[in-house]
Amino acid sequence: MEMDKQLETLSHLKAPAPTEDARARAISAALQSFDAAEKTTTLAQGIEERPRPSSILNRVWSTAMNRKFLTSSAIATLLLVPAAGFVAIELNRNNLSGVATGETPAGAVQDLTAKPLPKPAPIQPKAEIEAPAQYAEPAAPLAPQSITSDFNADQISGLLKKGAPEALGAKGSESQAAPKARSLVEMNHEGITTPDSEDDERFPESQVSGVKSVATEPVSTFSADVDTASYSFVRRALMAGELPPPASVRTEEMINYFPYDWAGADTADQPFKATVTVVPTPWNKGTELLHVAIKGYDLAPAKAPPANLVFLIDVSGSMDEADKLPLLKSAFRLLVDTLRPEDKVSIVTYAGNAGTVLEPTSASDKEKILAAINGLQPGGSTAGAAGIEAAYDLAKSAFVKDGINRVMLATDGDFNVGPSSDDQLKALIENQRKTGIFLSVLGFGRGNLNDGLMQALAQNGNGTAAYIDTLAEAEKTLVQEASAALFPIAKDVKFQMEFNPARIAEYRLVGYETRALKREDFNNDRVDAGDIGSGHSVTAIYEITPKGSPVVLTDDLRYADKKNAPLAQAPDSVGELAFLKIRYKKPDEDKSALISLAITDANNVGSIDKAPVDVRFSTAVAAFGQKLRGDPALTDFSYEAVTTLAEAARGPDAFGYRAEFLRLVRLASGLSPH
Repeated sequence: MEMDKQLETLSHLKAPAPTEDARARAISAALQSFDAAEKTTTLAQGIEERPRPSSILNRVWSTAMNRKFLTSSAIATLLLVPAAGFVAIELNRNNLSGVATGETPAGAVQDLTAKPLPKPAPIQPKAEIEAPAQYAEPAAPLAPQSITSDFNADQISGLLKKGAPEALGAKGSESQAAPKARSLVEMNHEGITTPDSEDDERFPESQVSGVKSVATEPVSTFSADVDTASYSFVRRALMAGELPPPASVRTEEMINYFPYDWAGADTADQPFKATVTVVPTPWNKGTELLHVAIKGYDLAPAKAPPANLVFLIDVSGSMDEADKLPLLKSAFRLLVDTLRPEDKVSIVTYAGNAGTVLEPTSASDKEKILAAINGLQPGGSTAGAAGIEAAYDLAKSAFVKDGINRVMLATDGDFNVGPSSDDQLKALIENQRKTGIFLSVLGFGRGNLNDGLMQALAQNGNGTAAYIDTLAEAEKTLVQEASAALFPIAKDVKFQMEFNPARIAEYRLVGYETRALKREDFNNDRVDAGDIGSGHSVTAIYEITPKGSPVVLTDDLRYADKKNAPLAQAPDSVGELAFLKIRYKKPDEDKSALISLAITDANNVGSIDKAPVDVRFSTAVAAFGQKLRGDPALTDFSYEAVTTLAEAARGPDAFGYRAEFLRLVRLASGLSPH
């Protein structure tokens, strides 16, 4: 209460107009003191850096931009940066922090078994808080102060809105103020980012798969993909009233988001078998869809091996939003409820540096695990690489032979401290997976999500990537599909399709742009590929153009080798459209096994209406994803046509996923400019 009274008093102060020179010197001195403090401060493992005034500036900036009370970056730089300097100086001059050296700062991860630290002594109110006559240059660098948790970004925002602009008496044109503001923002110091846009999310760029001529490229090779992050990205965008960025749409992840009733394998010895269907293409007369689906062997819970799980949790300052750390904690509480007594859980956090919050603990001690999760608090920068190393070390210490050893990374985005390039982190994960410890990645929130990095880490860690935007999605990913997420049945799963040039003129693989492999990679066991968990299903769809179709796009080759053409009509290939091969390794083996299947006219059902329900629904999802990507092949296929196709194939929908899909298609139709 005393703090609130002082802040209220401070918010109504009117300071005399400072000189430009004095203001510049004051801001420079403040920044120097912040940097000096960072270099000389030594923290114990697991303790977060105390939030510095520069971190507060970052939160103020983010709050201001997110709430849109500033609509111009020029106005923002003119008002916020001088105001931030004013706040920093007033914090130091009036000693508003109230946190003694050595106390646990706000946002730090505390040792749950230790005695609670004493609370900071209350601040004694002064008789009067006076505004400085001018911003005089300090005789010595200002000592950095920690800010108590009661002094939050909302209060500082209120201070800036109510009193700072008038108190600062900012003068000069916009062109004069902007360069100084940019020099502060562009430093990107401890997470401060340029406010060029409300979101700074990154997705891997890839070109939509084009049409291939069978005469010149008869073989298509790609890696399996069971990730589902893209569907959640798309849903989040549409529910927010905007079309998703085309780069965020990975059609195969949208298709594979849904559970399907494909025929599964009978035993774990051959972990899956293929179901192939050929139907006319709904959006392109003269072509057909070659639909390939596999479903992994569903491991009975009683036969599942014990699990050694390390929760690697980002508790950096950017996680302090409702759809980030609070949602993350709720998601992991759901997962803990599904674990068995023989399973073990550890928790590592990272923010500024990495620390162990929970040593390996039996899932039977649920209260201890939940207490550790509930005690997590946000604060600091993002030392993700250090966190990954600490998590793997902890996983090794509790390694379960013939069991499941997995690190589960949960974060809102990028790593900005330590090794952070994709190549460096991929190399780190590649080396660690050789120990038999896999990595899964869970993304939360919006604003700075690095989807490309999430994908790279999951792919190189023999794991999956999912994006959790709601508690319902957390329940789907970590409860309903827990066995698929935790228990792998096959790794390095690759597909290769060879088309018969006597029957097929052209083909196009729908999606899988980021999973394409070279032809020679298929038989190379050193090449990494996707992994499939217990009960996982994978669907791939080719749009194929039969030989002689009027919609063939490529001309016959003038100099084709006519002499060898009859080879396609060898006795053992008559009636074949294509030949499918699948390579995979068992989770504990390094040599791959092969599954093969000839695709013939017997797989053709004649019309889309005669196709199984799941084939029709997944085709509708494929059409939706291609439209969102801007695929020209779907230009004349409307969102209404997608809805009609999906509604007729809705089928059993126990959890309402398909009903939700129909709502998303209608939203996209309303948002589409066409």
